[in-house]
Amino acid sequence: MKKGLSSLEMRLGGDLIVVPLGYEQKQESILLTGEPSYFYFDKEILGKLKGVEGISKLSPQFYLTSLNASCCSLPLQIVGFDPETDFLVQPWIREVLGKNLEKGALIVGSDVLIEEDRKIKLFDQGYLVAAKLDKTGTGLDQTVFATMDTIKSIYSDAKDKGLYFSENTNPDTSISSIFIKVQKDYDIDQVVTNIRQNIDGVQIIKSKTLISSIADSFSHFTTVFYAFALAFLVITLAVLTAMFSASVNERKKEFAMLRILGATRKKVASILFWESLYISVVGSVIGIILAALIVFPYSVFIGDSIGVPYLQPSLLWIFVIGMGTLLTAIGVSILASIYSVIKINRFETYLILREGE
Repeated sequence: MKKGLSSLEMRLGGDLIVVPLGYEQKQESILLTGEPSYFYFDKEILGKLKGVEGISKLSPQFYLTSLNASCCSLPLQIVGFDPETDFLVQPWIREVLGKNLEKGALIVGSDVLIEEDRKIKLFDQGYLVAAKLDKTGTGLDQTVFATMDTIKSIYSDAKDKGLYFSENTNPDTSISSIFIKVQKDYDIDQVVTNIRQNIDGVQIIKSKTLISSIADSFSHFTTVFYAFALAFLVITLAVLTAMFSASVNERKKEFAMLRILGATRKKVASILFWESLYISVVGSVIGIILAALIVFPYSVFIGDSIGVPYLQPSLLWIFVIGMGTLLTAIGVSILASIYSVIKINRFETYLILREGE
């Protein structure tokens, strides 16, 4: 999740996002979970923002959604950007494509499935997918990006299918959001004040506030997670201690016979330690495999369910986490066996063998 949060911070790029009043949550859902949505305000607001002091760059975006029907490959978020002003999407595109996106072509997020002919169907029309973006762990992974010219074609296709997203809106006169870059060394809060003094009916999202609110939620989540992990660790230690102690009680005559046959107390203790080590290693490996079978195939579902950016760790980190889990389990198992070792070493061999006579 930390990796996903860093990815979101890097991808946001802008300092502020201006959306229609009341659509802040919809915008955040598009960025965080990729939940398809659309909303619009008049394009004239773009002209008003150009006159606001403290703004360095601004770029509009236009949102559409595809349908969960035969006309479309999948229900997806479709984002149109203006190549002349864009400072967010095109740098990612140049990373994977090496050039700007051509008219009629699309760039898709890493989780978007494309057909074998590298096309995706939107409103009964096939559009060439120029490239896939790298995984970000955010809603952008389920998003389709297109230039404004291509968006106009998609919008026209949607109208031909009888779908009107909102009354009196179209890509020529409407936009969904405006991403803003504040001038260097200019106070972001002052720019927010300047916008509010000049423009009504808009909601302003501060990127840093969005990131910090997610980080706070993430902090609360990890605190609860660590508390549960510690509780499970203590419970596991208690259960293993009781289990090993019961096992020693059942096998005390077996250990007494070993002592009669010449086994030292150290030898008996090593038998218990090796048994506990074997149990802990086998149990840990089975647990790690089961966790991998659950987490890896359903990583996208998990990320969507927790509602925060989630990016799977690298193979190296997964290996380190697996080894850490294994070593922790071995340590707990050895601690749990100490009581049994002390207990068996206190047994009087002669009295144990005479028990029951």
